[in-house]
Amino acid sequence: MVTGEVIERTLPPQPDLVVGFVDDLAVEHGPVLVTYEAGPTGYGLARALLAAGHNCQVAAPSKLLRPSGDRVKTDARDALLLARLVRNDDIVAVSIPTQAQESARDLVRAREDARMVLMSARHRLSKLLLRHGYVYDADAWTGRHDTWLRRIRREQLLPGGFGTLTAFDDAYDAVTHTLARRDRLDVAIAALAADSEFTAVSRRLGCLRGISTTTAVALAVEIGDWHRLTGASIGSYLGLVPSEHSSGGSRNQGGITKTGNSHARRLLIEAAWEHKAKYIPGKTMQERWALAPAAAAARGDAGNRRLHHRWAVMTAHKKRHTVANTAIARELAGWCWSLAVMEE
Repeated sequence: MVTGEVIERTLPPQPDLVVGFVDDLAVEHGPVLVTYEAGPTGYGLARALLAAGHNCQVAAPSKLLRPSGDRVKTDARDALLLARLVRNDDIVAVSIPTQAQESARDLVRAREDARMVLMSARHRLSKLLLRHGYVYDADAWTGRHDTWLRRIRREQLLPGGFGTLTAFDDAYDAVTHTLARRDRLDVAIAALAADSEFTAVSRRLGCLRGISTTTAVALAVEIGDWHRLTGASIGSYLGLVPSEHSSGGSRNQGGITKTGNSHARRLLIEAAWEHKAKYIPGKTMQERWALAPAAAAARGDAGNRRLHHRWAVMTAHKKRHTVANTAIARELAGWCWSLAVMEE
């Protein structure tokens, strides 16, 4: 029974103490529904409460109904807002991952962090050389590029100033160390893809062009339970649908909403570019198809042909490439969903 009574307590961020407090509330007031916002608290508290037999939901912060004129934000006011929303059944809950799913998610996000750090380190090194007039005009960050970097250091920078040489060594070491870090994480992700609860899904996702092993595992762990979505809703879930501001007879659409999981959205945007080139299944694609069920391979082939055809149509209509690629990514998300929920 909802009585409207408000009980305020400030608790330390230890799950066992929170569970003990909820246990006491349940004894005195009956069944308790615990709600908190997704964020740095993580999902350990939710799993602890569920294991203790309590109902718990984690609210999606972007879906909370906050008054536009409310400019005062405190923990106490946030807690009261959540209580009112729970009473009115206005909470949009996120899916609570298992401990194994969260562990895998930490791994793929660590790899994403390494990718961004590596990109930044390479940028600093290349711009250091550019300031001194050294430009590499071929494919960068290859074996030949590395040989060129070492030659520039030996022949050009070594006789020069001590400061520039030290700065180069520091930037070069940062690139080398971050690259090794990324490669170690790639090996761990490959092991996860080969033998884990995500193996079947990632192999089916790999039947699509642009979905490498790393991308497939990342999509599998970031989205988690694919069955809670549909082919029509996954695009909006990932923020790949156009925003809209319409009133009366006027309809105005803008850029994509960019809501939901930004990591999964970026992976799909990058994968969509692969479908622009002529579609000829090569050795790598054939090897991925061999690891997946025949039905998944056939569906992946159909998806690849469809997405390349859509690229060709939009190119013929002179669509901007960025706009066309986003549309392809939205449709690619639907093909990924159909493969992820496919029965073995």
